[in-house]
Amino acid sequence: MNIPRIAALFAAIVSLAGPVCAQEAGKAAAPSRMDGAALAQVLANAMTPGEGQKKLEPMIGTFEVKIRTWIDPSKPPVESLAICINTWVLGQRYMRSTLSGFIAEEPFDGIGYVAYDNVAKVYQTAWMDTGSTAMVWYRGGFDASGKSATLKAKVSDPITAKPMPVELRLSIADNGDHMSEIWGQGLGTKLFKMMELRYTRSKQ
Repeated sequence: MNIPRIAALFAAIVSLAGPVCAQEAGKAAAPSRMDGAALAQVLANAMTPGEGQKKLEPMIGTFEVKIRTWIDPSKPPVESLAICINTWVLGQRYMRSTLSGFIAEEPFDGIGYVAYDNVAKVYQTAWMDTGSTAMVWYRGGFDASGKSATLKAKVSDPITAKPMPVELRLSIADNGDHMSEIWGQGLGTKLFKMMELRYTRSKQ
């Protein structure tokens, strides 16, 4: 894919559309203009994978997953196993994650996408699974070490239907093994660990 050529095309479209948008806005203020080359570079930076995406590279591959699920934080978790396959899609812009296993002896499958928004400088995760009919959208970032991340979202409480905060806490080892923790309120008001997924790279 020729990124500079696509960016230049977008730059030309934006440049041509600028005067029209300004007229439709009632000429309230003169729009700031950028020459074609500079605009093409800005757009190329926005659409080209870079350092933000590279932080996800260790998680690419096939992993055996040990899952622990807590319904009540005062009781032992339900333990189960799964397989997760993480692959790059759309030119290494997004990581696609497919998980298949069992929880409480019932089949459990999930699909997720992880991205780094070059413009907003934020990580995004969209997740869906057979435990719900809703998609969860997380946003957040890594800490200074680049090995731990916290992403936050809101989901509808299945009992009250009101928004409930949840957190995805991720930690990555140098060899790509990683752990995801889902924290939520459950039936209380304080966050507790509702699910833990430990990913170990498959040796097969």
